[in-house]
Amino acid sequence: MNAAAFALGLLAIGLLGFANQRGGLCTVQAIEDILRRRDFGRLVALIEAALWVAAGLVLLGAVGVRRVMPAAYEATLYTVMGGVLLGIGAVINGACAFGTIGRIGRGHWAYLTMPLGFFLGCLAMSQWFAPAQLAAHTMLTLVPAWVVIACVVLIAWRVFVHGRLLRRAGPRPWSRHWSPHAATVCIGLSFLLAFVVLGSWAYTDSIIGLARGTIGNVGTQLALIAAIFAGSLVGAWTSGDFRPVVPRARNIARCVFGGFLMGAGAFAIPGGSDGLVLVGMPMLWPYAWLGFATMCATVYVALRLGMRVGNAMSPDGET
Repeated sequence: MNAAAFALGLLAIGLLGFANQRGGLCTVQAIEDILRRRDFGRLVALIEAALWVAAGLVLLGAVGVRRVMPAAYEATLYTVMGGVLLGIGAVINGACAFGTIGRIGRGHWAYLTMPLGFFLGCLAMSQWFAPAQLAAHTMLTLVPAWVVIACVVLIAWRVFVHGRLLRRAGPRPWSRHWSPHAATVCIGLSFLLAFVVLGSWAYTDSIIGLARGTIGNVGTQLALIAAIFAGSLVGAWTSGDFRPVVPRARNIARCVFGGFLMGAGAFAIPGGSDGLVLVGMPMLWPYAWLGFATMCATVYVALRLGMRVGNAMSPDGET
C-alpha cells in the first residue's frame, strides 16, 4: 500500500469517528432510549448503518471493485454466549464499542482503559477457544441487476435528503449535532472509502486479531485506531462537547472489567459491536446478526433489571 492510499484510509477512518461522535451511536444508549422513551431511532440507525454498508458493497462489486472479504463463522452456542458477555460488558462499561469512541472523544479519559480490558478479555478467551472459519461466500456477490439499481436510488436519495438538511442547518453544519440517521450515511460512506483503500476494518477486530496473533502490521493497525479516536475528538471539540473528566479509580476499574467481558464475548462471536454492524451484518452473515441481536437483548434485560433495582432502592420505591 502506498502512502497516499494509507493517508486516504486514515482520513476515512477519522471521518467515521467524527460522524459517530456527532450521531451518538451506541447500543447501550439505543436500548436506554427504548426503555425510557420508547424511542427506537438509535437502534434503527445502527441497523441502517449495516444496510447502507451492504448497499455500498453491492455497488462496489457491480463496478468491479474487488477486495478480500472478511471471513464467515458458524452461528453456534458460542455466538449466543459471546453476545451475552458482550452485552453485560457494555452495560458495565457504560457504552458499547461505538459509544466508547464517543466517550473518549468527549474527554472521558477512563474509557481509554476499555481497549486494554478488551484485549485482555480476547487474550483470555483465546487460551481455550478458537472460532472456526467457514468457506462461505457472501450473497452480496449474487444479487440481480435490479437490486443494484435499487441500491443506487436509495443511496442517492438518502445523501440528497441529508445534504438538504445540512444546508438548512446554516453556514456551519460541521459545528452542529447530527441525527443518528444522518450519521449512518456518513459512517457508511466513510467505511466504504476505507474498504476500497484498506479493506474491511473495525477497531475491535484489530484488537481481536492482535490477541489471536493474526494481525498483519501492528503499527498500521494502531495508526488506524488512533485515527478513529482522533476523529471523535475533533467531532466533540467542534461541537462544544469536549469536557475532560479526570478518571477515578472506580471508573477505570469499571471500564477495564466491562472491556474484559466485551473482549471475551467479541472473541467468541467473533466481533465487537462495531465489527458486527460494519462488517459481519452487511455481509449478511447469520452469526453476526445473531450475535448483535443477543447483545441487544442482553443489554435490554440488564438495563431493565438495573432500573427495577434502582427504583426499589429509591426513597419513593417499595422495599
